[in-house]
Amino acid sequence: MRNVTAILRKQWKDTLKNKNVLIQFVMFPALAVLMTFAVKMPGMPENYFVYMFASMYIGMAPLIAVTEVLSEEKEKHTLKALLMANVRMPQYLAAVGGSVLLACLVGTACFGLTASLSGAEFLKFSAAMMAGIILSVLTGAIIGIACKSQMSATSLTVPVMMVLSFLPMLSTFNHTIKKFATVFYSQQVYMIISGGGEGNAAVKAWGIIAVNLCVLAAVFLYVYRRYCTEE
Repeated sequence: MRNVTAILRKQWKDTLKNKNVLIQFVMFPALAVLMTFAVKMPGMPENYFVYMFASMYIGMAPLIAVTEVLSEEKEKHTLKALLMANVRMPQYLAAVGGSVLLACLVGTACFGLTASLSGAEFLKFSAAMMAGIILSVLTGAIIGIACKSQMSATSLTVPVMMVLSFLPMLSTFNHTIKKFATVFYSQQVYMIISGGGEGNAAVKAWGIIAVNLCVLAAVFLYVYRRYCTEE
């Protein structure tokens, strides 16, 4: 716990100094608030902008933050130094992921308040958001460790981020895209928070999210072991 706490404090300080990362946690909640209260159109679903920007938020903010942190520390050999100093990867990932998760909790609360959610609705919304954020943290960790430099990590992050962030929005307009998007956790999170995940649909959505978690965990273990072998 001392290792996790120390890295967590370091990560908070670095995040507050890094405006490129910090803005990711602020941009989408701010857009959701602005669009919800500024745009009113007949026939628009309730809380449309909240759910749309929330699904984009989980596919972008935690992914970019974790990728940038890990790729930078790997390139500067800080990650290697920490691992040699008896800091294990689960501890490091828990600290980095924990700091991102805490930052995203603020954004999640902002989305929930904007949508006027309360009680069971807010808990359901928060649970789905947290699941998506954790999976994006794991995806960012995979990219950050797998890439040899921060530049290559950024290049790979962009297409992954675009797929995870924009597929839920595009799936509302195109049935073919919706079929393709079904396998991605961001689409399932969008379905749950927007009210489409009830009964058997909810079980199926959480099942797909669990499968995504298993796949990403397996890929992370493979990438991490390869990294250890190279070092």
